[in-house]
Amino acid sequence: MKARYFHPDVAEQWDEFCAGCYGATFLHTRRFLSYHGDRFADFSILLEDDGKLLGVIPAARHPGQRDVVVSHPGSTYGGILHQGRLRGSAMLNGLELAASLWHSSGFTRLHYKAVPHIYQSAPAQDDLYALFRAGALRYRCDLSSCIDLQHRLAVSDRRRRGGKKARIAGVEVVAGGHHLGALWKVLADNLHRKHGARPVHTFDEITLLAQRFRDCIHVITAIIDGKVEAGIVLFLSNMVAHAQYIASSEKGHKINALDLVFEAAVEQSKLAGKRFFDFGISTEDEGNTLNEGLNRFKNEFGASGVVHEFYEMTLKGSDNAAK
Repeated sequence: MKARYFHPDVAEQWDEFCAGCYGATFLHTRRFLSYHGDRFADFSILLEDDGKLLGVIPAARHPGQRDVVVSHPGSTYGGILHQGRLRGSAMLNGLELAASLWHSSGFTRLHYKAVPHIYQSAPAQDDLYALFRAGALRYRCDLSSCIDLQHRLAVSDRRRRGGKKARIAGVEVVAGGHHLGALWKVLADNLHRKHGARPVHTFDEITLLAQRFRDCIHVITAIIDGKVEAGIVLFLSNMVAHAQYIASSEKGHKINALDLVFEAAVEQSKLAGKRFFDFGISTEDEGNTLNEGLNRFKNEFGASGVVHEFYEMTLKGSDNAAK
């Protein structure tokens, strides 16, 4: 087995390979990662055996720490992706080779964003074992709320009442990207009002992504008196419908508009054959603070906890690594 750095010439091969990987989503593709442009210095790796691709690792230099490589700073999760040929000792070898290649480029640490198990079409956590064997330590853990669409837990009375209140108020739930601009304004106003913050993606970026991934990015909004007052942006993978962005105006909040939006999204996801509906994390400060109100709100739809794990590994050289 050998490790080498990604080159744009193999972008199409990378994306074709990701389409068959156990834990890959569109966030791992070069089509997604390339929207960042030159924001990150890329150090992604391909693992090969006799010219045959065994695995890929999306990665780039940490924006604020030059000796740290992250898998991947521009994505929610990264990890070593494969189609079944990096299991057991092969994964141990693959991680060692990648670590040595990064080390030869001057990196001293790897920050590894593991793919949550709900995104995997088959069990694929050999990477976590390899990290343990390499002495990696978990430095962050975020808590998300997720509905198993085949075994949904009970919806709370409060959420049922919220949905009824929204229906009585005349909320109309509409799916379609044509309302993305109006929803983005609600989202930006909401983040500025509550947190003095901005969305992770700019409107131009989310528009570009929505155009590139029409089958993977969906928008569901709540319309009141002809105006968008609440809604969500869904990122879809083979296994999961993930609420990447959630927003509500003050008016939408008062009449529980999101209750109807989420019910519509859950039903839509189930009909589309997804296994899980992921509301996203309710933690802050790298997992050290739990927003209990937000976590409770999500769980009341019949969700329960899934963790996003982050590991730090000290990088060392290896005689087996291909430079």
